[in-house]
Amino acid sequence: MIKSMTGFGKHAIQLPNKKITVELKSLNSKSLDLNARMPSSYREKELELRKIIASSLVRGKIDFGLYVETTGDETSSHVNEPVVKQYMKQLGAIAAGDDMRLLEMALRMPDALRTEREDVDPQEYKAIQEALQNALVEINLFRSEEGSVLENDFLERIAKLDTLLEKVVAIDPDRQADVRERLQKAIDDIKAEVDENRFEQELIYYLEKYDITEEKVRLKNHLNYFSSTLKSDDSNGKKLGFISQEIGREINTIGSKANYAPMQKLVVQMKDELEKIKEQMLNVL
Repeated sequence: MIKSMTGFGKHAIQLPNKKITVELKSLNSKSLDLNARMPSSYREKELELRKIIASSLVRGKIDFGLYVETTGDETSSHVNEPVVKQYMKQLGAIAAGDDMRLLEMALRMPDALRTEREDVDPQEYKAIQEALQNALVEINLFRSEEGSVLENDFLERIAKLDTLLEKVVAIDPDRQADVRERLQKAIDDIKAEVDENRFEQELIYYLEKYDITEEKVRLKNHLNYFSSTLKSDDSNGKKLGFISQEIGREINTIGSKANYAPMQKLVVQMKDELEKIKEQMLNVL
């Protein structure tokens, strides 16, 4: 079963004095590209949290947000009184104003608030990990649901490619007859006398050169392999991408050898279906 790289997960936990919220957003990417946003006081745990996310999501452009809201009376920020008083004194010397006005201005100045750095509380960090695990469950569920939609689309398009291949197989004898007829007509037009045995030898050589038997067999095998890989336990978008490249190679070879308008029209339709598969493949984990 395949998974999409697109997903969203969010979980919040309420502590006695804080509300912790974890958000995860994921988009497609060739590798793991993780962007973390969190309060500076929690940066010491960033590496560990990144490892947890990477082991679960594997690949994609990931935005991880950790938001901590104080809901109680506790706060780690305090007014830096000596600095604020010094600002008020300097401002009062520059321009006249009442103390309240000077205080408002001073509080906007740098270092007016002093934040006391504290180590992350073990119980609080445990709550963060719990919120992260729940958010990971949500985003992986989202990815699986999106992957199911992609899988159905892939199966539908592979079935169309299989049908088009059957049509190619069906008209191949007509193509060979058409080639023979065109060669015979060309010789008749120049009114040249040819040795029938030599003509048959050249015709066989020409037909062998444009024979697509191997391409038809390989293309059928690639389509079956693609379908079976879709239903495997692991989501392997890179493997499916390699198979789709092989499918494209066989389709292109059939098109170059076709030399027959009805078959070339089928090849164009096959290329169109394959291109749609490749576009969606960019989002598969």
